[in-house]
Amino acid sequence: MISMPRESTADKIARTQKIISALKQTYPNAHCELNFSNPLQLLVATILSAQCTDKRVNMVTEELFKNFRTAKDFAEAPLAEIEEAVKSTGFFRNKAKNIQNCCRALVKNFGGEVPRTMDELHALAGVGRKTANVVLGNAFGINVGVVVDTHVTRLSNRLGLTKGTDAVKLEQELIKLVPQNEWTLFSHWLIWHGRRRCDARKPDCANCEIQKLCPQIGVKK
Repeated sequence: MISMPRESTADKIARTQKIISALKQTYPNAHCELNFSNPLQLLVATILSAQCTDKRVNMVTEELFKNFRTAKDFAEAPLAEIEEAVKSTGFFRNKAKNIQNCCRALVKNFGGEVPRTMDELHALAGVGRKTANVVLGNAFGINVGVVVDTHVTRLSNRLGLTKGTDAVKLEQELIKLVPQNEWTLFSHWLIWHGRRRCDARKPDCANCEIQKLCPQIGVKK
């Protein structure tokens, strides 16, 4: 673990900017790794991604989106049909129920379209703040907050930017450190770094692009 002096808020913001600059250079093409062609597809894919890898979700949605093209399709289909289609993503009964109820609300209240506000999205079945942030940031380019998933939680703690595992509290800490226009990308940069360099158990610290900026909190030597 690298010993770093106690940081003021200003110092932490400055270090965060250096981290962002390095990750931006390392991952210039960082993006959401869920495959989607429209906001509805991203909403469904993000609901399916809970406790499941993006790779598995993409395998499932490749076929799913051929058979279910609109919110009305999901809303009116037999629930068992949706369950069978998403079975391999895990927790499939709950996910299928949420997707169908979510799409019924879209049809009833929004003409089948995905809304563009946090409050409207958050009110939909199966849509928490993280999912709403994913959709707003990646489908609409609206930066309302920072997506906090397991990678973002782990890396922001390891970097000493946040403490704890409460996603709501972590998001509030991060939005104070990161410029709003980079909130969506900041999550992508951390997620990409977590998947490609900063592994949970065996991080590649020796070759890490932000090693000098990282106190390596929790890293076992």
